[in-house]
Amino acid sequence: MNVQLCKMVALSFTEAIEKITAALKSEGFGVLTTIDVKDTLKKKIDVNFRDYTILGACNPQLAYQALCADEKIGLLLPCNVVIQQHDDGKVEICIADPEEMARQSNNDSLKTIAATASISLSRVLQKV
Repeated sequence: MNVQLCKMVALSFTEAIEKITAALKSEGFGVLTTIDVKDTLKKKIDVNFRDYTILGACNPQLAYQALCADEKIGLLLPCNVVIQQHDDGKVEICIADPEEMARQSNNDSLKTIAATASISLSRVLQKV
């Protein structure tokens, strides 16, 4: 079971963030949160870490439908998108796959919504 959709990109770390943000927007997702993990770890525990950013992405229409189908789905919202630069300099983008996460549910409506979100997020990765 893969709970993420991933892609290596021939972009700089900063370019990858810009491109994935634009691709998310083109599919109706907005970025609600941006967590600079490298900066946070440096400030909080004074360690050096590679470039690593977590974007909290949300498609309001799909989020609304999911919340109506299952009031506790907020535990899995927003969709996390990770952009990281590996030690070898390569940049990878990974997106949590809502369809895989919803497979744990017995709620068919939620599974349908998650499948729609997963298709949209797959298109997002294809655009980068």
